Amino acid sequence: MIRITDRLAIAESEVRLSFVGASGPGGQNVNKVATAVLARFDAARSPSLPEAVRQRLMRLAGGRLTREGEVVIEAQRHRSQEMNRRDAIERLAELIRRAAQTPKRRRGTRPSRAAKERRLESKRRLSRRKGERRRPDDAD
Repeated sequence: MIRITDRLAIAESEVRLSFVGASGPGGQNVNKVATAVLARFDAARSPSLPEAVRQRLMRLAGGRLTREGEVVIEAQRHRSQEMNRRDAIERLAELIRRAAQTPKRRRGTRPSRAAKERRLESKRRLSRRKGERRRPDDAD
């Protein structure tokens, strides 16, 4: 099990890992060993996720979400396959963790009378300043 929060965990079997050749550091290994990791998690059909978390996860995933509803995380920061595997799973868990947090509800507020007055006074000052830049009327 991959622990996400105290109340949420996903089975390791829900995350499909594939290994591909990585670009970047690795020395001679970079051409021989598939060290980059692609972690795929089917968010749309996962039995482990509550519906609200699923919706937020799919919104948060952005470009990492496929049309089929899979979240794809690519990890190739490290030279070793094992470290990239851990990195991919940790990044997926962090994404799900962020989706599991319920956003605070926004409470509507109104500006105070003093704030309205300050805003209007500021507008009047700006209007006067711009008015002083104009050419004087010919009638005067």
